Amino acid sequence: MYRLVGVVGTSRIVTRLHAVAYRLLGGAGPLGRNFGVRNVILTTTGRRTGRRREVPLYAFEDGSRVVVIGSNAGGHEPAWIANLRANPGAHLRVGRAVRAVRAREAEPPERDRLWAMAVDGFPGYALYQEQTPRPIPVVVLERHEDS
Repeated sequence: MYRLVGVVGTSRIVTRLHAVAYRLLGGAGPLGRNFGVRNVILTTTGRRTGRRREVPLYAFEDGSRVVVIGSNAGGHEPAWIANLRANPGAHLRVGRAVRAVRAREAEPPERDRLWAMAVDGFPGYALYQEQTPRPIPVVVLERHEDS
């Protein structure tokens, strides 16, 4: 089931429609939570185009920080990861609230703790890691005023 969720959830049409519907409905209902995990919309700046890019993601709270996982269902690395590496300033929509954030990839031992937290919240991540040789990025989003 997690594989199906990953394939459908990472399709281009679903990610575009999800972001629009999430914004319109303020993240209510199944757009705001799946499998008990909070959904958010991360807005990055395209590293080549400079255009705004929105992606729906599962999010986990770690104190005042939000953690997102760059799994792409075990496929190739998602473009939003490269966008954040080029420009770590982004915006995070949680329900109707939007806040500026600064992104960074977690490094061990912090990464190990956050990865375990994410897998506990959504066990599909463990399956996705088994399907790819690349280390799946764990991204920490912290409030920032100048994004």
